[in-house]
Amino acid sequence: MFRTTDIVLICVMIAAAAFTYKTKHDAESLLSETRKIERQIQFEKDTMIVLKADWSVLTQPARLQKLADIYKEQLGLEPLESTQIGTIAELPRRPLTIDQVLTEQAAAPRDPITTGGVRP
Repeated sequence: MFRTTDIVLICVMIAAAAFTYKTKHDAESLLSETRKIERQIQFEKDTMIVLKADWSVLTQPARLQKLADIYKEQLGLEPLESTQIGTIAELPRRPLTIDQVLTEQAAAPRDPITTGGVRP
């Protein structure tokens, strides 16, 4: 009736069909997961666009000025004077250029004591 080779070939075909089915199922599962992640990414992008729009509305200078006027007494807000920021004396010095450094070294008094390793 059935030969041994027939039974082996039938088993190989069943194994190949099972492998093909499993591979297809895994691929569909990964594709579904990929699409789900893509939808999440698009949702996050859309959310970011909405948040940026909200931020631009909330930070409009006219709106902030109205709020500052409304809550002036509660927050103790007063106009800013230029002297409140700082004085010129508080500003850091400009970095020296090489010409300024050489000029300062030439104008500095020399040390009268010299050692044998240093030439005047």
